[in-house]
Amino acid sequence: MNLQQKKTSAPDTTVLEKLRASGLRPTRQRLALAKLLFGRGHCHVTAEGLFNEAKQTHVNVSLATVYNALHDFTAKGLLREISVDSSSSYFDTNTDDHHHFFFEGTGELQDIPPDSVRIAALPEAPGGSAISRVDVIIRVRD
Repeated sequence: MNLQQKKTSAPDTTVLEKLRASGLRPTRQRLALAKLLFGRGHCHVTAEGLFNEAKQTHVNVSLATVYNALHDFTAKGLLREISVDSSSSYFDTNTDDHHHFFFEGTGELQDIPPDSVRIAALPEAPGGSAISRVDVIIRVRD
């Protein structure tokens, strides 16, 4: 599983409060997945990796449920989706502005502090739309 983590602990009530505050109904499956995601500090996870971790910890969920929960959490601002290519997405529990190193050999993501990347200029957004965020993924070989 591709996880980058900082050791912290989130009691069950904190995870429950986080789901409720976001407007998501804390179903048994969402709560179990939220504990895996938010109970350890910042991490990067794929749907498949979270599904495997859930199975290892005896959380009975389908892969489709994991995908649905991750997308629900992302839509409510609890996660940030990072697309590294057309077939791979990671979900980041750190929703603050920051960028990533992507290690091509291992598939690991590592945070880059936001002030470490400087962008001198951005183009105008097309057709009167607005730029909502800039994601920088720097690919590295291990």
